[in-house]
Amino acid sequence: MAAKQIKTIGVLTSGGDAPGMNAAIRAVVRKSLANGLRVVGIKKGYQGLLNEEIIEMDRRSVSDIIQRGGTILGTARCMEFTTPEGQAKGAEICRKHGIDGMVVIGGDGSYRGAQKLSAQGINTVGIPGTIDLDIACTDYTIGFDTAINTAMDAIDKIRDTSSSHERVSIVEVMGRHAGYIALWCSIANGADDILLPEKYDYNEQRVIDNIIDNRKKGKTHHIIVNAEGIGHSTSMARRIEAATGLETRASILGYMQRGGSPTCKDRVYASMMGCYAADILAAGKTNRVVGYRNGQFVDYDIDEALAMKKNINEYMYEIARTI
Repeated sequence: MAAKQIKTIGVLTSGGDAPGMNAAIRAVVRKSLANGLRVVGIKKGYQGLLNEEIIEMDRRSVSDIIQRGGTILGTARCMEFTTPEGQAKGAEICRKHGIDGMVVIGGDGSYRGAQKLSAQGINTVGIPGTIDLDIACTDYTIGFDTAINTAMDAIDKIRDTSSSHERVSIVEVMGRHAGYIALWCSIANGADDILLPEKYDYNEQRVIDNIIDNRKKGKTHHIIVNAEGIGHSTSMARRIEAATGLETRASILGYMQRGGSPTCKDRVYASMMGCYAADILAAGKTNRVVGYRNGQFVDYDIDEALAMKKNINEYMYEIARTI
């Protein structure tokens, strides 16, 4: 089948925001313009598409945004777009505005929306934008590097006061059902315990025994990195304090991990992915997702990507528990 001729590319961000999304938007816009295509932005994700919140974009539209966190296009979750009626309406709106190609920046849920648009005849390419690093087809997702650096810095600060007061500190990091932020931070911060949804057996007594054993050895503070997928850090802190007699505090870092100026890595990799996606669409391809595997930027069929499974890095987990 001959490649479809693309004239207008739309770009939207969907789901949770992530630092580096603006860099990806900028790259899509400028590379598409360089490829001789018209570019429009869709505000507020799939909800904005259904509401026809569509704006023209040129090089000036994306000036001075590469250093900004969040997404200039805004984002929202849209239940209507999960229905066949919503998907058909979205495709019809694309055709009404002359949009024959779409770049979707987001996570697995965003990819499923892109998959449905592709089935409706709109060429689509997905770019992985999520701080959770929970997309199986890629070793890197936009925003993860900034999020772990933000969390790492916060845990360093919590360690200072935890040491001064000889406390146990539970620090809860984001990641939804994935433990990658917790895993990386536990190594980078030298945590004493790590709780991951992929590995935790809910044996709280083991954590308590570890705290008591370390205190007997002369360690005056104890850092536990707890993943969001386990949660309940405040009630856990109360139980640990009651069991050990040691002052225990919980800190839930929350949405600060999604904000802030993106790191150099997030800016550069997001830019590379944005350019890659723009070139894929310009070549007339559809139903693709950009990824980063084994040091290379690659693309997969969305159906194939969604069928992949991701397992926590066992070697990194053993390192986190050992050192």
